[in-house]
Amino acid sequence: MKKNLAFMMKEESSVYDEEEVASLFEAAINEPFHWRIYLMLSLAAGLRRSECLGLEWKHVDLEKGTLDITQVIVRGKSGSVIKTPKSKKSKRLVSIPSSVVEELKHYKLHWKKEKMKSRDMWIENEHEWLFCNEDGTHFYPTTPTTWWRRFTKRVNVRFIRLHYLRHTSATLLINQGVHAKIISERLGHSDIKVTMNTYGHALRKADHEAANKLDTLFIKKS
Repeated sequence: MKKNLAFMMKEESSVYDEEEVASLFEAAINEPFHWRIYLMLSLAAGLRRSECLGLEWKHVDLEKGTLDITQVIVRGKSGSVIKTPKSKKSKRLVSIPSSVVEELKHYKLHWKKEKMKSRDMWIENEHEWLFCNEDGTHFYPTTPTTWWRRFTKRVNVRFIRLHYLRHTSATLLINQGVHAKIISERLGHSDIKVTMNTYGHALRKADHEAANKLDTLFIKKS
């Protein structure tokens, strides 16, 4: 029982609430544009680090407001590796909020200007990575994690693992009453059981709060 209680407390403390997310973006206002976009996609779309890094502009539909997750960038034995997602469900189309679409439009213009500034330094001719170095090549898989640790320490934001921004996204959706099946599809889980097991406590809490909202229907009026 004590172990279960400790696990639930850890689970709750490993994600940000809405106020902390707002504070996070306030703290990131002066960070490079690409890191602000990275945070937005991690939270708004629940993307894994590897999925964010694997995004190219051809995967972003600014008209429909969707991201096509078809490839990831992970660490291999001798460097980074570009590959397809680990499961069929991981390959998916994720809708993003209109506010994030607008930010992506601004970011795309910024990205093009940065490419023009780089001129001969730009060596990447095959891919148009959203998150790239000055020469156009994709970030190394550990680069976002390194930045995240330094950033949270520098601006005094409560540290959670970078991967838990994805958990934060799911938890916020649960709190908004979004069905577990939709969340499972957005996260690219292989099975809804994975979602239920990972976010079981948050789902039970949301279910309890939903039940309480029905209380007024059954209370006899005097």
